Amino acid sequence: MTTRTANGSSILPSPERREKLRKWRGFKDHGTKYGVAFGGFSVIGALALIFIFLFIEVLPIFRPATMEFKAQHSVAATSGAEVLLTSVDRYLEVGVSFDRSGRVLFFEPYEGRTLLDEQVSFGAGEQVTSFAHAEERTGLVAFGLDNGKALVVSHAYDLSYPDDVRLVTPKLEYVLGEEAVVVDAQGQPLEVLAIQRGPRGYIVAGSTADGRLLLVVYGTQTHFMTGAVTVTRTAYELENPGSTIQRILLDNMMQALYVADDRGHVHYYDISTPSNAHLVNSTRVVAEGQAISSLAFLLGTVSIVVGSSDGSVAQWFLMRDEENIRNLTHIREFDSHSAPITAITAEHARKGFVTGDASGVIKVHYGTSSRTLLAEKIFDGNPVQAMGLAPRNNGFIAADDRNQLRFYELRNPHPQVSWAALWEKVMYEGRSEADFVWQSSSATDEFESKFSLVPMTVGTIKAAFYAMLFAVPLAVMGAIYTAYFMSPKMRGLVKPIIEIMEALPTVILGFLAGLWLAPFVENNLPSVFSVLLLMPLGMIAFAYLWTKVRPRLMHIVPDGWESALLIPVILVIGWACVTASPFIEIWFFDGSMRQWFTENGITYDQRNALVVGIAMGFAVIPTIFSIAEDAIFTVPKHLTQGSLALGATPWQTVTKVVLLTASPGIFSAIMIGLGRAVGETMIVLMATGNSPVVNFNIFEGMRTLSANIAVEMAETAVGSTHYRILYLSALVLFALTFVVNTIAELVRQRLRKRYASL
Repeated sequence: MTTRTANGSSILPSPERREKLRKWRGFKDHGTKYGVAFGGFSVIGALALIFIFLFIEVLPIFRPATMEFKAQHSVAATSGAEVLLTSVDRYLEVGVSFDRSGRVLFFEPYEGRTLLDEQVSFGAGEQVTSFAHAEERTGLVAFGLDNGKALVVSHAYDLSYPDDVRLVTPKLEYVLGEEAVVVDAQGQPLEVLAIQRGPRGYIVAGSTADGRLLLVVYGTQTHFMTGAVTVTRTAYELENPGSTIQRILLDNMMQALYVADDRGHVHYYDISTPSNAHLVNSTRVVAEGQAISSLAFLLGTVSIVVGSSDGSVAQWFLMRDEENIRNLTHIREFDSHSAPITAITAEHARKGFVTGDASGVIKVHYGTSSRTLLAEKIFDGNPVQAMGLAPRNNGFIAADDRNQLRFYELRNPHPQVSWAALWEKVMYEGRSEADFVWQSSSATDEFESKFSLVPMTVGTIKAAFYAMLFAVPLAVMGAIYTAYFMSPKMRGLVKPIIEIMEALPTVILGFLAGLWLAPFVENNLPSVFSVLLLMPLGMIAFAYLWTKVRPRLMHIVPDGWESALLIPVILVIGWACVTASPFIEIWFFDGSMRQWFTENGITYDQRNALVVGIAMGFAVIPTIFSIAEDAIFTVPKHLTQGSLALGATPWQTVTKVVLLTASPGIFSAIMIGLGRAVGETMIVLMATGNSPVVNFNIFEGMRTLSANIAVEMAETAVGSTHYRILYLSALVLFALTFVVNTIAELVRQRLRKRYASL
């Protein structure tokens, strides 16, 4: 072989040129090698950074609660009466204490400097025999007197900004007038008292020295010119429970009255109609031989926290039984104290509370998450007499039996979060049974946040399952036919068209699914099921017919173009099913298939998993089809030709050779499609009712993790529990896809190794 041209010059490059080309090739090889490696490590690094960022945002919700001692004050120097109530304002600038003598002291929590010292104005000779307060956030308190009267006051704060500096001014208000109001017209001392402000005014319940149980409703009317307050009184006497009354609670809706006695029972009275108020039932709420040592409402006055003389702490609330009777039901227990519970105080805006015992130990609990977050000994051997939490839950003040006040700064930002609250069934207030519920907000401040991630996780799996159920058979079967049986010219048309579908924005698919497909499916339900049944049968029938007429039509329809003949068949069957849909409803479903579902206990939502499966399936099909088709098409020709040469039919070659060889690629295609279905947002956001339910009913909607993040992230406060739980949702979604992809890669590698010999 010559290495020179006609004029005698060499056609090979010179040694210098060859050296330059070698160096250049080496540079490109090394550049490609390190560039690919850098890209790979960059992807891994980006994923790691995403994980670290999500973890950093989620980590604070798992940090424990802490409290820091700030100051100690004494009120004993001017009053030897016991402290009955303590509280602190939202800015931690003003603290307040009430004692049995009627002294109300406002002071600086950090310095102890007195800001306002007032004495509640009792009448001559009147003595305090009982004391009560409503929900902590109302500031409403009442002094029961020995003459059957009660003096009702409220501590409040005026906020102003002189010279752009915040100024909190405390004040004492006499909400029912400066004179004590009559509770017992017979003038018997009020031994136990309860007060609440509700929709019909102020309501007071009291137990008198002679054993009567009274319920009094006070209405107020303020003169618009003089500001004078007119008080109207309506009194009712209730049935005595037959035991010594020790504590009374009133809910803020004026529906329920709870009476605790000396035998460990709580008696529930229905007072929704005061004139017909009656005892409904009685429930033992502490162990046999123990006494109720403290009793308090949680925020919203639905749940009762019971403290026992043995140190146990439990949450109870009303639930309806099979006979539709409301019974006080035990819900959950919290970490016990080693001494009797002496005080309980609830948070102002959450379902948390603090318990104090006779040994000076306090514990911070949270109802919904069933957690005891903190235990601290604040008094050395002295019982906790009274406690108060700041409205922002960032401050805590307590008093012992020696009138020593101790003030703490409290850090407890995310008590709602626990494994049980996120992943287990939880008994929520107002529900008849434990359940998985996501409801992050409400119109009322008394709302109990429900942060179960189970509905969204199940919804994510449900949406992906039905999407893959629709997409995988069509995409994989289409890929097999396109790669192996379809003519090259037709494949050159079909494959690009399907791949272009992948560029279609999912928001368009979601829009069409929500506004067109969902109503269409609802109005033509029989057609959906008839298409699923008749379309495969029609295609099989046409295929059988084609085998009979194929020899006579081979010159008209060449091999690989048979699928084009199915287009009119599919259109005709689809048209026939839709046209026959109303008649099928009349013949078999009394005119409405949806109503037939309802009558048979099947819930049907217009935007449901069926619609999502179809819409998301169309979004996933191009991805699965493209990758699977490439994997099948690239199977070495010598394998298929060898199989055919040995006498195998084309179908046998596909099932025994092609699919096995291409199985790693097909599996990868399915897993990539599954990953897209799991993370899809816009379609499920627009084509479902976004209802966080836990079921796999194809006719009900769902809410997915990604859709939940998209819907609620813009509305949540940065740094709040809700905000961080949404990040936790993202972390769960990230972990879910990571696990699925890891398993998929392991399976793919195993399939590749197994069939590499082919």
